[in-house]
Amino acid sequence: MEFAGKAVLIVGASSGIGHALALRLAAEGARVAVTARRQERLDALVAQMRARGAQGLALAADAQDPAAAEQAVQACVQAFGRIDLLVLNAGGAPALDMRTLGAREVAACMRGNYDVAVNYLFPVLRQMVRQGGGLVAQTNSLAGFLGVPLQGPYSAAKGALPLLIDTCRIEFGAYGIRFASVYPGFVATEATAHDGMPAPMEISEAQAVAHIVRALRRERMDTRFPWSTGWLTRLAQLLPKGITSWILRKELPDLPREQVGPTVGLAARGAEH
Repeated sequence: MEFAGKAVLIVGASSGIGHALALRLAAEGARVAVTARRQERLDALVAQMRARGAQGLALAADAQDPAAAEQAVQACVQAFGRIDLLVLNAGGAPALDMRTLGAREVAACMRGNYDVAVNYLFPVLRQMVRQGGGLVAQTNSLAGFLGVPLQGPYSAAKGALPLLIDTCRIEFGAYGIRFASVYPGFVATEATAHDGMPAPMEISEAQAVAHIVRALRRERMDTRFPWSTGWLTRLAQLLPKGITSWILRKELPDLPREQVGPTVGLAARGAEH
């Protein structure tokens, strides 16, 4: 895919990778619609794009609300006439120890990383069927390949999305719709600066965006990056599960038995999506 003149919708663009990717694609001549919850952030981003001579559109919406997501998709189509590229980038969570969570908190975190993609994916798929094709890109995570300590609900949601995308690739392929999934390791962003997670081999936002743009241009089905952490996840998948679990357990702090159980709600932990 070449981006000049293409109509792009980026979900989760108010900060981090989505924000940086929007500026990069706009600089390459794309017409970029950005959506997230924070209107003022989106307006500032669109102002940056327009100041550089690019066409941008701010669409504030809660990605967990299917109706709001569909309205944002319709507004994008009304403004640009079509959607050539959808980037599903919403999600994220701070460090969450499941030993201190209840079912409600676990489910909320999973919704914030799964529903936010589904709610945009299917309205856009219907649009792409009507227009004769398009590219759907999903920003996933290397954490989606194995259970990561302090990221259980996040890993579970990210692990489910590739199966959905792979099935969509089969069922929607005849309509000219292509799918690309990117799996970053640790990326230094505003959201991860104080999330309480260790971040070995962390890369910058700019490095992450460079990897993503390359994957989108080539329309690669699956891209893991950086090479170092991508290789480690492949190795972990090959090892016997007991060995992988033993290695990861060594990084998990001890928790006295009397402290196991729900203590602090997810909202109080500052989850952001």
